[in-house]
Amino acid sequence: MTDAGALPLPSPPLTGDAPAGPDAPPRLEALEPRAWRVAGDWTVLGLRGRYDELRQQVAAIQADTPDALWDLRTLGRLDTAGALTLWQGWGGKPPGRLLWLPEQVTLFSQFMQPTALPRARPQLGPGLALAAQRLVGFARHGVDLIALTGRLLLDAVQMVRHPALIGWREISANVFRTGAQALPITALVGFLVGLTLSYLISKQLKTYGADIFVINILGLAVLRELGPLLAAIIVAGRSGSAMTAQIGVMRVTQELDALSVMGISHTVRLVAPKVLALAISLPLVALWTSALMLLGGMTAARAQLGLDPAQFLHTLPTVVEPANLWLGWSKSMIFGGLIALLASHFGLRVKPNTESLGQSVTQSVVTAITLVIVVDAIFAVLFSNVGL
Repeated sequence: MTDAGALPLPSPPLTGDAPAGPDAPPRLEALEPRAWRVAGDWTVLGLRGRYDELRQQVAAIQADTPDALWDLRTLGRLDTAGALTLWQGWGGKPPGRLLWLPEQVTLFSQFMQPTALPRARPQLGPGLALAAQRLVGFARHGVDLIALTGRLLLDAVQMVRHPALIGWREISANVFRTGAQALPITALVGFLVGLTLSYLISKQLKTYGADIFVINILGLAVLRELGPLLAAIIVAGRSGSAMTAQIGVMRVTQELDALSVMGISHTVRLVAPKVLALAISLPLVALWTSALMLLGGMTAARAQLGLDPAQFLHTLPTVVEPANLWLGWSKSMIFGGLIALLASHFGLRVKPNTESLGQSVTQSVVTAITLVIVVDAIFAVLFSNVGL
C-alpha cells in the first residue's frame, strides 16, 4: 500500500478471486468491509452504457467509507475512460489508501493537473444556445471577411507596382461571364418588372388625372433604385453562386493547395480578378436592366394611358436629374465588388466535401442579396436629398 501521490512498488495481491480474464465486464469486488478490488476491463467498450452506474457505485463507497482501501493491481484493462470514471467517483482526487501499478499512474496523473478535466459550462436554454452559436458564427464570418479585404488591398498595392501580376485574361473572362452572358435574363426580368410597375402606377394616376406623372415616378424609381437593385440581385444569384462554386470545387480538388504550394496568392489569382470584373460589369448590366424596365414601362403607359413613346422619351431627361443616374451607377459598382468579395469569401471557406460546397453556395447567395438590400437602404438614407 502506498500514498496516492507517490509511485508504488508492486505488492502481492489481496486474497480473493483471480485476476479477470480478457473481455471481462467491469466490476467492484468487496474484499473486506473497508477494502475493494477494481476488476474487469475498465475501457470505453467495457463501460459502454454503465458509466453513470459504476461512477455512482464508486462515489457511494467513497462517501460511506472515506478510508477504504482500493486495489487496482488486478485490473484486466484500463484506459482513459475507465480512469476518468474512477477519478470522478473518488471526487476528483486519489483516495487515501490506494494500491496501483506504476503503469497505471500515468493514466491518473493527467487528471491531477488543474486544467486537465473539462470545466462545466453554464447551461443555456435551447433558444439562447442557438442564438449564441449563430452570433459566434456571424462574428467569425465578419473577421474572416475583414481579413480577406485586407489581403486584397495589400495585394492590390503589389499589383499596381507590378502590373504583370494582374490577370487581364481572367478579368476579361469574368466580365464576359458576369456581364455579357447575364444580359438576356436581366432584359427579360427588367422588361416584365417595368411593365408591371408602370401598369399599376398608371391605374392609380389615371384615377386622379395625373397621367403624365408616370414618367416622373417610373424614371426616378428605375434609374435610382430598382434598376441597380434588380440587376444586383440577379447577378448575385447567377454569377455570385457560380464564383463560390468555382472556388469551392478548387478546394475539393485540392487546386487551392497546389496554388499555395507554388507560392501563388489566392487573392491575386482568384479574388482580385472577380472583384474587379464584377465592379466593371455590374454598372453596365444595371444600365441595361434600367433601359429595359423603362421600355416595359413605356409599353404599359402607351397601352393603359395612351402616352406616346416619343413624349415619354422627350420628357424623361427633363424630370430625372443626372445625379440619379450617377448615384445608381455608383451603387452598382459597390454592389458588384461586394457580391464578388462575398462569393470568394464563402468559396475559400469550403471544406473538401460536397455537402460543405452546397451549404457555402447557398450562404453566399443569401448573404449577398441581403447585404445588397442593406447597402441600398443605407444609400437611400444618406443620399435622400440628392437628385430629388
